[in-house]
Amino acid sequence: MKLLLASQSPRRKELLSGLGLKFEVVKIDCAEILPQNITIEDSAAYLSELKAKAYQNLDENEILLTADTVVAIDSQILGKPKDQDEAKKMLRLLSGKTHQVFTGITIKTTDTTITETDVADVEFDEISDDEIDFYIKNYQPFDKAGSYGIQEWLGMAKIKSIKGSFYTIMGLPTHLINKILKQLQEFPK
Repeated sequence: MKLLLASQSPRRKELLSGLGLKFEVVKIDCAEILPQNITIEDSAAYLSELKAKAYQNLDENEILLTADTVVAIDSQILGKPKDQDEAKKMLRLLSGKTHQVFTGITIKTTDTTITETDVADVEFDEISDDEIDFYIKNYQPFDKAGSYGIQEWLGMAKIKSIKGSFYTIMGLPTHLINKILKQLQEFPK
């Protein structure tokens, strides 16, 4: 079976490679729009499944992997920032507080679709405006939900604690992928 990763994220590619898996990256064009009545807890899974449904070319010898990460605080979803000002607002909102990171994954074959979500709590120390400016200028977090990457300077310098999987926060709950692929008997035992 050939594994297809429907993500352009360099972090997801790195994590999947770290599992020792060979895969091919495919592109999916999909409008990632959430229904108005969906809960934050269900959002990442919904978007992951939406991407999987949008991929129409799956062959019998292929497995498709899609994923989506949602950062939430105070009943609000923080997406990818549109610009520097929005990134600053998000990071100020996260400063000194605990927020949740939900990453949903969908693994699809021609016969089966399995979707699961993992959640992690992230507690930030206070982040000054100078630190926010430094981070945005040097790390350009515009492709990251919540305006930060845990593996970058902000994560190293300002995260006080995490409860849950580091890799879920990074954007791919590798333990779930391992479990599901073993269930499908496609992963090394």
